[in-house]
Amino acid sequence: MIQGVKRILVKKADIDRILKEAKTIAVVGLSRDPSKDSYPIAEYMKNHGYRIIPVNPIADEILGEKSYKSLTEIPEDIQKRIDIVDIFRPSNEVHKIVEQAIALRRRHGKPSIIWMQVDIVNQDAAKKAEAAGFEVVMNRCIRVEHRLRSHH
Repeated sequence: MIQGVKRILVKKADIDRILKEAKTIAVVGLSRDPSKDSYPIAEYMKNHGYRIIPVNPIADEILGEKSYKSLTEIPEDIQKRIDIVDIFRPSNEVHKIVEQAIALRRRHGKPSIIWMQVDIVNQDAAKKAEAAGFEVVMNRCIRVEHRLRSHH
């Protein structure tokens, strides 16, 4: 466990609860390219009942959903519904994304989860998110975690 960051390595029960309670996922770095990891992972989550909000500055639409340039450019009525910010960007870009998520949380009380995908690790950004009241999942795949909990 990392000093000062309580839930950075969230417990299995926390992930169970997060995936059960969450309904809307803003996917930062969602690619239009089906061969990139973000696309099939977001598609899987959408097919399992989650609302996906793509965040990609160069796309108008992904997976049939309107795409936004940044978290802060998502319309307010949608911002209020975001539960998870799922990050598919390099670790060195996470800080800026966390800053935007914090701004949304201050305004709406949501989102409440920062989820960094596999190989995305930024301890400083995670600590900052924790201090702002977020639960942080780092270096884990949301699809893998969902599949582990699905009873087909």
